[in-house]
Amino acid sequence: MTGILSLITFAPLIGVAALLGLQATSKPGRDTDTKAKWIALGTTLVVFALSLVMLFAFDKSATGFQFHEDVAWFAGLRYQMGVDGISVLLVVLTTFLLPICIIASWESVEKRLIEYLIAFLVLEVLVVGVFCALDLVLFYLFFEGGLVPMFLIIGIWGGKRRIYAAYKFFLYTLLGSVLMLAAVLAMITVAKTSSIPALLAFKFDPAFQVWLWLAFFASFAVKMPMWPVHTWLPDAHVEAPTAGSVILAGILLKLGGYGFMRFNVPMFPNASELFQPLVFTMSVIAIIYTSLVAFRQTDIKKLIAYSSVAHMGFVTLGIFSGNLPGEQGALYQMLSHGFISGALFLCVGVVYDRMHTREIAFYGGLVNRMPVYAAVFLLFTMGNVGLPGTSGFVGEILTMTGTYKASTWAAIGAASGVILSAMYALTLYRAVVFGEMKNPALAGITDLTKREVLLFVPLIAGTLILGVYPALIFDVTAASVQNLVTAFQAATGG
Repeated sequence: MTGILSLITFAPLIGVAALLGLQATSKPGRDTDTKAKWIALGTTLVVFALSLVMLFAFDKSATGFQFHEDVAWFAGLRYQMGVDGISVLLVVLTTFLLPICIIASWESVEKRLIEYLIAFLVLEVLVVGVFCALDLVLFYLFFEGGLVPMFLIIGIWGGKRRIYAAYKFFLYTLLGSVLMLAAVLAMITVAKTSSIPALLAFKFDPAFQVWLWLAFFASFAVKMPMWPVHTWLPDAHVEAPTAGSVILAGILLKLGGYGFMRFNVPMFPNASELFQPLVFTMSVIAIIYTSLVAFRQTDIKKLIAYSSVAHMGFVTLGIFSGNLPGEQGALYQMLSHGFISGALFLCVGVVYDRMHTREIAFYGGLVNRMPVYAAVFLLFTMGNVGLPGTSGFVGEILTMTGTYKASTWAAIGAASGVILSAMYALTLYRAVVFGEMKNPALAGITDLTKREVLLFVPLIAGTLILGVYPALIFDVTAASVQNLVTAFQAATGG
């Protein structure tokens, strides 16, 4: 399987080249747009298939990095790629969601379609690269590079306030990473290497760990995003096209959580233990505060955006609990959130494409005209609440179990967030789906099309299968997560 990771990472560029060739040789029109969509969809499906080949070849019992690639790069740096149980499923999640994003954009995007599809393919390259990179400089380049296509997706194909939202997204995340760049240079200077496996084995001085931890935390906290640096996310979600919101919630937010699990906890364990109360406080505030803010929203998309911030609070609680249930639950929650949150934004996109408004007050009684949509929306609402039998339940219960072992008060605060999430999610569902259809503009609204059903089927399957058979995930992640926890507890005396 030599080279499989580079193939998965850079294969979307073949689609980019094909789209550029199509643009150069064809006249603008419906036929050209249709060909472009099929090129992008075919490319993402091939990449997804390649990621499944990688997953089936993955050795679940191994704790180290697999499919390792290591070649000379430049200036003493090396091009290193590899995945372990923490990153391999995040690669698969990324390649899984990209075809869904392309299908979701099939009819809703008309202007500059080829450039739009190119932006998504380039974004796939950069995000997969983040999860596969085993060189610190390479990781940083992929991590920061992902800002550009997402900035363009929001700024060109977004809503009325797209320029404001795009710049806010870009500046927040870029400024958060300036400190990480300084930390990267400091780590390479001290450890004399940029290899992530070597840095994981290197013992940084506890006092030095504090500064490195803060620098990396600043970047990843913005990316998650954690309270109080979360305010860019609702604006970005509201203005982004539907597929942009799916990729933002389903994948890009996970870069912060992955960064915490790859760098902050294993490389700076003493600092992670020191700042654990701070992270727990920020996480509980995020869960409770953003849940209350979500309850007061009048825009469906903004409500779900605040819900994402709240659910990411469970992830940070689990990651910094430093024990096996918490770490496993955090990783599981990230994967589950990719299915459920992405599907909820697709649900918003369905009604927005028909009525061109996301105001909750505009809707009501949709079950009378859209029974299939109502059933799909209900399933993902229940998953978002954490109903047993859905993937959302597994992640939340494990993160709270791990948090309880580390801090009783933090676990109680997180548990109150579960109640609040049920409050805003069920209130939204009742307002949009149930009751009488009093708005005459809704009289002609139609149920899900075949294309839209096709979008939801894999997400429904993933949410339910992982809800009743979580061993599918744990079998892959157990060895690497146990290795992470063992190393953390050995370093901190836990």
